[in-house]
Amino acid sequence: MTQDIAAPQNRRFVLIAAILASSMGFIDGSVISIAIPAIRADLGATLADAQWVSNGYLLFLSALILLGGAAGDRFGLRKTFGAGIVVFVVASIVCALAPTPLVLVVARAIQGAGAAFMVPGSLAIIAKAYPREERGRAIGIWATASSLTSIGGPIIGGFVLTALGDWSWRLVFAVNLPLGAAALALLWFKVAPDKPEEGRRLDAVGAVLATLSLMLIAYGLTGDGSESVPPLSHTAIWSGAGLLLAVVFLVWEARTKAPMLPLRLFANMGFSGANGLTFALYFALGGTMFFLPMTMIGGWGESPATVSLAFLPLGIILTALSSFSGRWADRYGPGPLIAAGSLIVAAGFMALGLTAPMHNVWIAVLPSVALLGLGMGLVVSPLSTAVMTSVEDSDTGVASGVNNAVARVAGLVAVALLGVVVASVFERALGSAAELPIFFGLPAEGLDAEQEALRTGATDAAFAAVAYVTAALSVISAGIAWVTLERKLG
Repeated sequence: MTQDIAAPQNRRFVLIAAILASSMGFIDGSVISIAIPAIRADLGATLADAQWVSNGYLLFLSALILLGGAAGDRFGLRKTFGAGIVVFVVASIVCALAPTPLVLVVARAIQGAGAAFMVPGSLAIIAKAYPREERGRAIGIWATASSLTSIGGPIIGGFVLTALGDWSWRLVFAVNLPLGAAALALLWFKVAPDKPEEGRRLDAVGAVLATLSLMLIAYGLTGDGSESVPPLSHTAIWSGAGLLLAVVFLVWEARTKAPMLPLRLFANMGFSGANGLTFALYFALGGTMFFLPMTMIGGWGESPATVSLAFLPLGIILTALSSFSGRWADRYGPGPLIAAGSLIVAAGFMALGLTAPMHNVWIAVLPSVALLGLGMGLVVSPLSTAVMTSVEDSDTGVASGVNNAVARVAGLVAVALLGVVVASVFERALGSAAELPIFFGLPAEGLDAEQEALRTGATDAAFAAVAYVTAALSVISAGIAWVTLERKLG
């Protein structure tokens, strides 16, 4: 039986604490790509360093998020949720003060570990505090606040970076201190401890294997700090070891009594298809959204404020369409909606690649980003429907967690793998300027007109390669949706 962890008059404080905690995660996730060029300029970070700033966080979040959800049941939601917030905030402070790229990457990794216990708890603690008849309204308020944070965070961050200069990327992390402190105060003074589940086992071995596997794969593809593509031998050895550990992880999950990744769920074609298309589509979205700001800010000379405004249609259209597409999925099935949305996303990526040489934010980038918002607006709610309806009611929680983890792993692999594409295409396209200190995503001084033309041309070519790869993956996502998911076309 569900146990309330807050008296009726205190439930609103649980909701506020959950919103504050979620806001920290959403702000960091949505603003970091716009802040990466400033981080590189301020700390002298290489392209690989920038990739690790993103992937250090995603690595531990994606590998531990299923364990984090189970820990809430094992040790109590309030305790686990609060511990995740503490780790996240402490790591955020270190991020804000980081003197070198290495310190920032390590702090981001710790931040990701904290997020793995904080993110699942933010929604679960609402569900546990509110009775079933009030839960939908509370979750709706949480979802609305989350959407506003995701939309507003990049806008505010972009204008702060433009107004205050490169050093102000540190404020993206510093803002977590007051938000986290407020959330912890509410939990401590207004929320009663909940009773842990007796005998609940945690899959610590699976968590370690998943973390090591993803770490080795990412290290093999990214390297340890160079602007260039890692040597093939490096990639083969380290990524190969990571893939081997991934096999060991799957064997362990198949045999252990309490797996964090129940492989039996993948026997259902709908569930497997939903997660397959999730990986393809979120690989595409995560990779493009990581490299596009660097292209615009470092390559074209646009301001972070301009970039944040260009990204605005993605959040607005996605949020506006999600409630409608959920109802359409009930009527037509999730398959047609996701397939159509994925094709629209593919058109958006293709448009970004084709128009890259124009260097035009308002005529080229903004309409393309609007297409991404339109497509993702048709995908997000139907995808949740597809995941939830493909499993038994008793498995919906873990199914949602698995799909969330798959999306984050996709972003991790995308940043690592597409970094190889970017670095190799950029170096090749530089031609006679390849010996100069010119790097993707960073402006260069002292170049003559010919060298600057080579630099911008190489930047455009590298990003276009990313856009075409992600467009192809989005088409694959559409095909998976059409073949594996439910269709109600009469």
